Amino acid sequence: MHDGIETDNRGKPAAVLITEPFIPTARAIAEIRALPDYRFAVLKHPIGSLNEDELRQRARDAAPQIIKILLGKE
Repeated sequence: MHDGIETDNRGKPAAVLITEPFIPTARAIAEIRALPDYRFAVLKHPIGSLNEDELRQRARDAAPQIIKILLGKE
């Protein structure tokens, strides 16, 4: 989260990816950084135990969220 915010602050679009259990943490970090509306993409948990095909599917599923974030669209 921190890296995404810092990248955005430097004028480079960033899309932060998190899994569902980390939503409260991501929101708290955004709040602390005075960016309560900071957007991030949420992937289904877990990802660490996925095989390559399953991970690719999660990436495909997250792609629309990521594109919207990077393009600044709602």
